[in-house]
Amino acid sequence: MTVYYSRAGMAALRAAKQALRTEIKRRVAALSDGEKQRQSLVVSQKLFKHPKYVSSERIAVFLSMDDEVRTKEIIKHVFKLGKSCFIPRYKSNSSHMDMLKLNSLQDIETLPLTSWNIRQPAEDDNSREEALATGGLDLILMPGLGFDQLGKRLGRGKGFYDTYLERCIRHPKGKPYTIALAFKEQLCQEIPVDDNDVLIDEVLYENDE
Repeated sequence: MTVYYSRAGMAALRAAKQALRTEIKRRVAALSDGEKQRQSLVVSQKLFKHPKYVSSERIAVFLSMDDEVRTKEIIKHVFKLGKSCFIPRYKSNSSHMDMLKLNSLQDIETLPLTSWNIRQPAEDDNSREEALATGGLDLILMPGLGFDQLGKRLGRGKGFYDTYLERCIRHPKGKPYTIALAFKEQLCQEIPVDDNDVLIDEVLYENDE
């Protein structure tokens, strides 16, 4: 269903998103490093058994920031299984992002640090395969600030993943399966969204199962 917002409605939506970002950041900041690590391992183990992960050959993984589920063990596991690993390169002055191939776990250490304190291939690094220029992607592991059970995601407001997923949809392979990785403190009753927000397929987090 398409929802059209008036200008006032869009301003209210932006304000609601911003308030929720502040609240979720507060919740996650209250977690100790040990707790973040513990939940990250629980989420990683759930992912490793997930049928979509097991069957996927080409996987995009984000390099985690301090307020995100740690992905280092996941990247290790991707290489251990001989799958292809792609990581984001964000363009700071736009909403454009590419998914570039990572050659090895050690390769990460050679990448320059951005102003967000995450590593990514340099702007002039044209030697790496971009996922959509070749075989597309089977699975994208999604970061975000907040998620709900209906697949709505609250990003950081830049639109990188929404824009990239639109490009994936136009690729001959079609849209890859999307799994968000979350601390349970990032789960919300409902995330406010607009037409540009692409729904995700599933959220993995520590629950009581």
